Amino acid sequence: MPLLAEKINVLDQPGGGPLYRRLEDALRTALRDQVLKPNEALPAERDLAAELSVSRITLRKALDALVEEGLLIRRHGAGTFVAGRVEKQFAKLSSFSEDMVARGRTVRSEWLGKTEGQVTPDEALTLGLSPGTPVYRFHRIRFADDVPMAIEHAVVPGFGLDGASVVESSLYAALEANGNRPVRALQRLRAVLFDARQAKLLEIEAGAPGLYIERRGFLADGRVIEATQSWYRGDAYDFVAELDARA
Repeated sequence: MPLLAEKINVLDQPGGGPLYRRLEDALRTALRDQVLKPNEALPAERDLAAELSVSRITLRKALDALVEEGLLIRRHGAGTFVAGRVEKQFAKLSSFSEDMVARGRTVRSEWLGKTEGQVTPDEALTLGLSPGTPVYRFHRIRFADDVPMAIEHAVVPGFGLDGASVVESSLYAALEANGNRPVRALQRLRAVLFDARQAKLLEIEAGAPGLYIERRGFLADGRVIEATQSWYRGDAYDFVAELDARA
């Protein structure tokens, strides 16, 4: 990384106020102008403080504010990184794996559960299935470039797959291989705050904002092929919808 002190001059910030506020503004400007690139690791705090000629206390105060805003991310044991946001188009029905690969990111999952069982009453209503129908359930953390991005819980009717084990990375790829990829979906989104358990899984602070999405995917004949609940990090995702007044 080039010397940040050459591009971030704390004393050039307009106005007075505490030094940590001026440093915070200088770093925010560097993030906006992409002097610091998305997903880039910042130097260790001791080195960065020395480079910017400020104390570690001053630096920590400035970084804390930017972490709270979601502009920086602290990863336990790895350091502080520039947040890399992802734009997800609502108009396109695609999987998490497809979205991340299209952006050149490495995708993996940490499985919390991959099971087969009978449909519950709530699942039966959502999926339009009769009591006792077999289903597959998939519960996992989705990662991009080793950053935990979302918690996902999906339920698929038994006819959709040849067993739970066929889902390795992409659920949609497995459904497509069985001729059962959804052709349309209904989604509902709302803002949430992550509880302590969810926050631990996503390596963020408890109470951090997130996006909760419920999705039902449909086959061409109208049958529901998936019911998915996802909890996305609010500091990593922007959901975009194109609106047309002619519709």
